[in-house]
Amino acid sequence: MTIENNHVVTVNYKLHTIEANGEKVFVEETTTENPLTYLHGVGMMIPKFEDEMNGLTAGDKKSFTISPEEGYGAIDPNAVAQLPLDMFSESGLPPVGAMLPLTDDQGNQFRAVVVEVNDNAVVADLNHPMAGKTLNFDVEVVATRPATEEELSHGHAHGIDGTETH
Repeated sequence: MTIENNHVVTVNYKLHTIEANGEKVFVEETTTENPLTYLHGVGMMIPKFEDEMNGLTAGDKKSFTISPEEGYGAIDPNAVAQLPLDMFSESGLPPVGAMLPLTDDQGNQFRAVVVEVNDNAVVADLNHPMAGKTLNFDVEVVATRPATEEELSHGHAHGIDGTETH
């Protein structure tokens, strides 16, 4: 079955970033026991990732590169927040490099990286960790099937076989 919108797609992948000097740096990979399963064409994935997956079938393998502009965007040097020290009165000040789970005014959750801790604030970089990175994917399609009505109404896949596990 060919991957198209409103299909549940299961893939194994290896992700590397490509640095400015051309060096490939390993980021992550899935396993046969824990593949990535997603609902194709509903905005769950980077649009360019989905474009590259269109038309593939189970067993197909493909390598492709996603530029920063097609992925998580360029690094925004202004995407920095000065977080008040009293925000950390219970947990203690985080170390430089720590990932902070944050929530914006609309309730959206995201992560920020601590870049500095000073006498006035914890300075956090709000850019996505993959912003400014060229992404290189090696993908193998494990399975694809039409999504169930329930999956479409929920807006996400319920696993490789359509049954949600918790």
